[in-house]
Amino acid sequence: MFKSNDRKVFNDSDPVQVTNHGTLKYPHRLNFYDKPPLFDVTVEEFEICALDRLRILAEIESSGARNRTWDDLKTVTNAQCAKYLPLHATSAISVDRDAERRKDHLGHFVLRLAFCRSEDLRRRFIKAETTLFKIRYDSDGYSEREQFLSSRDFNWIPVDATEKAQYRTQLLASYQGSKNESVRVEAFETEKYYKVKWTRVPDLVERRKVFLKGGWAYVPSKEQSSIVFQEFEVLLEKALELTARSLPRLDEDTRLVPILDNLSQGFLAGVPSEWTGSGESTGDEIKAEMVDELSKKHFPLCMRTLHENLRRDHHLKHFGRLQYGLFLKVLGLSIDEAIAFWRKSFSRITDDKFNKEYKYNIRHSYGLEGKRANYPAKSCQQILTPGPSDHGCPYRHYSPENLQTALLAAYSSRGLTSSDLPEIMAMVKTDHYNSACTRVFEITHSAFGVKKGEGVGGNDSVTHPNQYAARSMELLKAQQESGEAMIVE
Repeated sequence: MFKSNDRKVFNDSDPVQVTNHGTLKYPHRLNFYDKPPLFDVTVEEFEICALDRLRILAEIESSGARNRTWDDLKTVTNAQCAKYLPLHATSAISVDRDAERRKDHLGHFVLRLAFCRSEDLRRRFIKAETTLFKIRYDSDGYSEREQFLSSRDFNWIPVDATEKAQYRTQLLASYQGSKNESVRVEAFETEKYYKVKWTRVPDLVERRKVFLKGGWAYVPSKEQSSIVFQEFEVLLEKALELTARSLPRLDEDTRLVPILDNLSQGFLAGVPSEWTGSGESTGDEIKAEMVDELSKKHFPLCMRTLHENLRRDHHLKHFGRLQYGLFLKVLGLSIDEAIAFWRKSFSRITDDKFNKEYKYNIRHSYGLEGKRANYPAKSCQQILTPGPSDHGCPYRHYSPENLQTALLAAYSSRGLTSSDLPEIMAMVKTDHYNSACTRVFEITHSAFGVKKGEGVGGNDSVTHPNQYAARSMELLKAQQESGEAMIVE
C-alpha cells in the first residue's frame, strides 16, 4: 500500500488538479463511497483528513447520547462540517469543490480502516456515517439531489398512472400529509410512486407509510429518501466487513497501525478539540494554596479524584503524579508553586527524600530537566486508555455503584442530585464517557446559565480535563466581573 517513502498511501493513475470548475472529478456532493481513493497522499494528510471527519462523527454520536433533537443535531453537525469538512454545492464555482470532496472521500476510507475491526465499532461507524449522509441529503438542493439520484441505479420501479389508479384507495389510505383532507388528497394526486421489495424500507413499513402488495412496497416520492438511506447503510455494512478481512495486510506497516489504533478510540472520548490550552499554561497563575479550593469548584471528576487521593494518602503513584502534575501545570501552577504544592502534599516524607526522588520529575515535566520538552497535559482520549488505577477515567473504570457514589460526593454541593444519575449512567453504559462528563458539567454549571446541550461552550463536548476546568473558571470569572457572582458552597 505504501511506497518506499512516507508520501505514498494510495496510488493514483490519473491525478487531477482542478482548474476548470465545469469539469469535476467528483460531480456530486453526495457520495456512496463505492470506489476507494486512488491518489497519492502524505501520511500527515492521511491522518488529518481522518481526524477532521472523526470530529464530526464523534459529535454526532455524542449528540445521540445527549438526546439532542434532530434539528439541534443538524445545526451542530452543519457547524462542525463548515469548520472541519466543508462541502459546497456544485453550483458554488468560486471554491475548489473537488479538493473538498477529495478530503471527504479520503477521510471516509481511512476511518473505514480504523472502525472495521469489531462488530461494535462497525455498528457505531455505520450509524454515525448514515446520520451524516442524511443531514447532507436534507441540505442538498433539489436539482443537485435529483442529479445524484439519477446517477445511480437504486433498482426501484416507477409506478405508472394505470397501476396507481388500480390501487388508488389503498395508496391514499397509507398516504400521510396535511390534516386537511382536501389538501392531502390534492397532494396525493400529484405524488409519484416507486415499487421496491418491502425489506428495503423496514422503517416505512413499521410506521405504516407504505402500501404492501405481493412483497412490494409502494413508496411515495416524498419518502424516497428511505430507500436511499437504507441502500447507503447496507452497502457500507458490506464494505466494512470486506475491509475487516483485508485489514491484516496492514500489520506490516508500522506507520499506519498506530494512526488507526488512535482513531479507533475516537468514539470513546471524542476527538481532542483545537483547545489552545492543551500545550502550555494559558490561565492566570495560581498558587499552591489555591488548588484545594479550585478542585472543589472547577475540576472534572478524574482530577478531583486524584486530588482527593493525594489529600487522603499524601502520595500518588508515578503516572497519577504525572497526569495530575501536567494538569496543574497547564492550569497555571508555576514550577516554584508546583514544588511547594507537592512538597506540602507529600508531608510524610523528609525533605531529603523529596528532593532526591520527586523534585527532579516535577522539574522534568516543566521542561527544565532531561530533554527539556514542554510536555502537554493528558487529553481524555489518553486518560481513557490505561487500565483501572488511580489515574484513569472514573466514568470508564469505576463500577456503576462506585461512580454514582463518587459523583454525589463530589458534586452534590454543585447542584447534582440522585435524580440526575440515571441519565448520566445511561451514557456510561453505552460507552459515551465524554458525554457523561459533559452532562455533569452542564448540571453543575447551570447556576452560570449553562443549559442542557450547550456543553463547555459552542455545543462542544468535554475532550480534555483542562478544557473542563478552564471553562468552569471562565464562567465564574465572567459572572464576578459582571457583578452577578453568587456564592456556591
